[in-house]
Amino acid sequence: SFDERDAAVKKLLSMAIQTCNSKGKYVGICGQGPSDHVDFAEWLMAQGIQTMSLNPDTLIETWNTLAKVAK
Repeated sequence: SFDERDAAVKKLLSMAIQTCNSKGKYVGICGQGPSDHVDFAEWLMAQGIQTMSLNPDTLIETWNTLAKVAK
């Protein structure tokens, strides 16, 4: 089964995020991953992603976690 936290997937995402950022392009992600795995949302933020979609039932919890990490 697919796991967005797999090392190969994260490597590809990291390369895409870094390339977009280096070219001054917006980069965001939608999908279930950041909602299901707050550690993945933290990782995306650390990689420099500008936005990510979240399910309504995980929005507040994920925002609070990311706010603590950003400090």
